[in-house]
Amino acid sequence: MSLRYALLALLRVGPLSGYDLQKQFSVSVGHVWHAPDSQIYPELRKMEAEHLIEGEEQPRGQRATRRVYHVTEAGDRAFLDWMHTPTEYARVRDPAHLKAAYLESVAPGVARDFFRAHISQWESELAQWERELLRISEVANPMLIRRLAVTEPEDRERTIAFKRFTYEGLVDRARVEIAWAKRGLRLIDELDVFSEPKAVHV
Repeated sequence: MSLRYALLALLRVGPLSGYDLQKQFSVSVGHVWHAPDSQIYPELRKMEAEHLIEGEEQPRGQRATRRVYHVTEAGDRAFLDWMHTPTEYARVRDPAHLKAAYLESVAPGVARDFFRAHISQWESELAQWERELLRISEVANPMLIRRLAVTEPEDRERTIAFKRFTYEGLVDRARVEIAWAKRGLRLIDELDVFSEPKAVHV
């Protein structure tokens, strides 16, 4: 259900077409709540059916039109109710850490490849989030610019501060994952008994 609140957060800044919403999603809330396009459009239809948003056909060129979505009063209330509701935390489902728990089942080279791939993935995430932090500090993030344009002057610094704080948390998470995988590489080197897996006879 968090997908709809991520969409509402974007639409509360101002009306967007489904296409523009999809683009804004990928460079803003998509960093903390991933959703493919195949989920966004069906969710928009559900939200419209539940009167949380309202679609309006607008001309686009001479013949084409596009559907632009606005948040309704009900949608605004739903978003604020969600913000005031205690967060429900899901139990951890982490395939990388699950796999790490059974690396004794594979050869050292396979385990090293696993940790190197993990480092590469999280270094990529780290670079992306550090770029976003820089764009926030420079107020160069397009979605942040749109949001600040409809924010009261006295609230703008708070808006920037919470965005910065969020991405600092993502940067910290990436660094922890990289450090963990590097410890895994050292562990492989330290384990004298780490050997090729033995056949299991049932």
